[in-house]
Amino acid sequence: MALRELHALMIRAAGHQVWRMRAALPDPSPGAVDVIVNQAADEAMTALLGKLHTFQGRSRFTTWAFKFAILQAATEVRRLQWQHREVELRDVELRPSPAHDGPELSAEGNDLAGAVAEAMRQVLTPYQRRIAVALLVDAVPIDVLAERLGTSRGALYKTLHDVRVRLRCELTAKGYLPVSHDSSNQGTTTDNDPDVSPTPTAGTP
Repeated sequence: MALRELHALMIRAAGHQVWRMRAALPDPSPGAVDVIVNQAADEAMTALLGKLHTFQGRSRFTTWAFKFAILQAATEVRRLQWQHREVELRDVELRPSPAHDGPELSAEGNDLAGAVAEAMRQVLTPYQRRIAVALLVDAVPIDVLAERLGTSRGALYKTLHDVRVRLRCELTAKGYLPVSHDSSNQGTTTDNDPDVSPTPTAGTP
């Protein structure tokens, strides 16, 4: 009975998330949505039961369980959205900055864009540059990129953390960013609590 009630909870949570994102689906029909919802609920419940021992009671159990279903549903939608799209790992390109209200701001924008591109070439490895462009410029979902590359989300988050630290240090040294006196959070990336990651490879390096 407890498992049936838990699965019904997962269905409701996954359904809420999938319907919220259904415009991104190749087939947003109710039948297709129901299939995704049930698949996400099943996988989320399996993941939750595998991590049941990690529940610490810092929130209501239902709130904790909801996170599994919501994260898994979002993952399923993004995978379907990108299943027929090619992920191109391209290197950094210098592009003109968007138009500004006035030549002075436009010149400053182009100068900063050039500094960022040059810093990426100077302090990042080719792999770091391609990961940064894919995630930050091309907006490839991190779980989709992890799947295509055969790696984990955690490993990609670690790469982004290193990218941010290196770029901030370089741009600060060149005078483009102010010197920070609080480096404790510098370059820090955040993700959902690893205890509630919907898949074994998600959330942890």
